[in-house]
Amino acid sequence: MKRTLLLLMLSGLYLVNAGAQTKLVADTTQTKLLWLGEKVTGQHTGTIKLQSGWINWQDNKIASGEFNIDMVSIKDSENNAMLMGHLKSDDFFGVEKFPIAKLVITGSTSFDKGNGTVSGNLTIKGVTNPLEFKAAMQKKDDGTWFFANIVIDRTKYNIRYGSGTFFDNLGDKTIYDAFKLKVNLLVK
Repeated sequence: MKRTLLLLMLSGLYLVNAGAQTKLVADTTQTKLLWLGEKVTGQHTGTIKLQSGWINWQDNKIASGEFNIDMVSIKDSENNAMLMGHLKSDDFFGVEKFPIAKLVITGSTSFDKGNGTVSGNLTIKGVTNPLEFKAAMQKKDDGTWFFANIVIDRTKYNIRYGSGTFFDNLGDKTIYDAFKLKVNLLVK
């Protein structure tokens, strides 16, 4: 009788914990955000720092999360001071007025096979739009890694400088509307 009661209690505890959320916090020193912007005559790459972030993990899915991206930290991989200044200006990210971009995760599909689709809302320059992207997950000794390549249409965030969609006769000065963000996120 005692053994049956003990088994029932343990089964109940397992069922209660099976649906429990686990909060995982981003390791901002190990996380890497790499950006790529392309134009008719070439491209620019660089980095942006993650200021803070977390996810709630439940039933092999991301239930929710929030990430703050330090737009003041945007750098060009060639350390081109003029380009970095232009990216920080109102023509692009307006970092004096909008120092933080924010991604709020609203959920994901299951990562049962190591891949899932993540949904959320991205805010840049005070403008919020829905965003969906595919991500891969790997559990390692140092924590859980998520990898994603996110394509963002900058014009949806009022970043229209050099956009062929909004300006005519730009020729080889045209900057493509989409920029790419490669994410290597470590959470613990």
